[in-house]
Amino acid sequence: MSELAYINKFFFKYRGRLIIGLIITAIATVFRIVVPAKIGDSVDSIKAYISGEVAYDELTTLLAWDIGMIIGAALMSGFFTFLMRQTIIVVSRNIEFDLKNEIFAQYERLSLSFYKANRTGDLMNRISEDVGKVRMYAGPALMYSTTTVTLFIVAISYMFYTAPSLTLYAIAPLPFLSVGIYKLSIAIHKRSTIVQKYLSELTTFTQERFSGISVIKAYSLEDRTQIEFDDLANTSKEKNIDLTKVQALFFPLMILLIGLSNVLVVYVGGNQYIKGDIEFGTIVEFLIYVNMLTWPVAIVGWVSSMVQQAEASQKRINEFLKQEPEITNSSDHHREIDGHIVFNEVSFTYPDTGIKALDEISFSVNPGETLAIVGHTGSGKSTILELIARLYDVDRGEYLMDDVAVIDHHLEDIRGAIGYVPQDAFLFSESIAENIRFGAENASPQEIEAAAKVAFVHHNIVEFDQGYDTILGERGITLSGGQKQRVSIARALIKDPKILLLDDCLSAVDTETEEAILTNLNAAKAKKTTIIVSHRVSTVKNASRILVLEQGKIIQQGTHNELIKQEGYYKALYEKQLIEQELP
Repeated sequence: MSELAYINKFFFKYRGRLIIGLIITAIATVFRIVVPAKIGDSVDSIKAYISGEVAYDELTTLLAWDIGMIIGAALMSGFFTFLMRQTIIVVSRNIEFDLKNEIFAQYERLSLSFYKANRTGDLMNRISEDVGKVRMYAGPALMYSTTTVTLFIVAISYMFYTAPSLTLYAIAPLPFLSVGIYKLSIAIHKRSTIVQKYLSELTTFTQERFSGISVIKAYSLEDRTQIEFDDLANTSKEKNIDLTKVQALFFPLMILLIGLSNVLVVYVGGNQYIKGDIEFGTIVEFLIYVNMLTWPVAIVGWVSSMVQQAEASQKRINEFLKQEPEITNSSDHHREIDGHIVFNEVSFTYPDTGIKALDEISFSVNPGETLAIVGHTGSGKSTILELIARLYDVDRGEYLMDDVAVIDHHLEDIRGAIGYVPQDAFLFSESIAENIRFGAENASPQEIEAAAKVAFVHHNIVEFDQGYDTILGERGITLSGGQKQRVSIARALIKDPKILLLDDCLSAVDTETEEAILTNLNAAKAKKTTIIVSHRVSTVKNASRILVLEQGKIIQQGTHNELIKQEGYYKALYEKQLIEQELP
């Protein structure tokens, strides 16, 4: 139960409703106890009439009273049971809501390295399946546990009051049941953990295959993927069967012990009746009470199983909730960002791979200037943009924003001042308008259209049947690569950021479209700090300064005209692309 202690704060939050629910549960249980007692009284009244001790008129009066009490108690028990579910189960849904929101908020806080180390399917499973298991503990398990405890206390107290020795015989099998439940619960906990693990793997597998369905079809991997899925699904099935086999022992064990209790009540109670120690109706009452306790005793096993599964799930959830994000706010002071960026001998190594991406990089760029970065794949170009957006923190050296260490800025100020267009353009399964509006929540349709025109994608959008209301497929699959990139540019521009980061975001468009976009961008980025990463000379030639990277180091820097006069990577790239343009 140590892992489940995490949700005690939610119990405290909803303590008022829970207390009312528990009181209602006790009341509903008390009304249930009335029924067997009145049935026993009715049996005794009929026996008294048969023996001539009670007249017929008196019998009908007694039976009418007992029947009325039975019906009334049943109705009241049903009414309070309804109220019980409306309180405790609703609270469990609220706890589920709060826990999911807390997990999602934690996912948003955690740094990029967390997502590189964990798979999407597993993250989805923990916020859905695992939270569902915890809800069962916070709702049904709590409700049925309260019912069981109340019923045992009230019923067994009454039974002791009526016939102490017979009660001892009736409940004698219960300690053996408790020991059996304890042993089975340990096995269920272990197997539940394994089941949840394989469920996460199955979710991850399917999520990745659906996301990469185009690759699977292109390489004719359907049969191989099906075999892999079958193997994983069969393993998951076997683990679930192992869990079910243990769970299946609960009910036979309970039925056996309850049946033994019934035999003891009939045998011992019959002997006591013959001796005149108890009334005949008492035997009937005890049989009803023993069978009434069958479901609560069965519930003990079910609840125990739910608690063990919830414990395993909450443990998986806590693993993520206890993780601290690597990128945190170290300052609560807000500052206006102008966009003056300085890197002073900055070095960085990716924590997940150990690859050194940057080695003592130094440069500065002022508002209104454009810095371009070129270099081979893996030379560290995108890493610079990630550090500027503070998706990672530098290992060594200084990164200053407006002459202040970046960690002394509020994180929201940094991110709020940046418009970032990543290399792999990501669009959500929303309309095109909503994807652009993602950069500015309150943007008007006119502003969205203006941003699209600057990104040179407006003419493509209006050709769709639904125009800006066209709903995109997952990851923007409805659009071509170039259209996705241009919508991403529009999303960044509509934010009107102080700092514009463009990470090779024109790689999927032709040179004519690229020229049109760059022409539009020149006016849009007049007062912005702009940093462009690209493999094309045509994209970076008008930049204020160009950096050439190789293996995380700056090997050349200067303007376009300066660099084409120097022997090195940039001149070779320029001449190569010039020849390619001249070829028919």
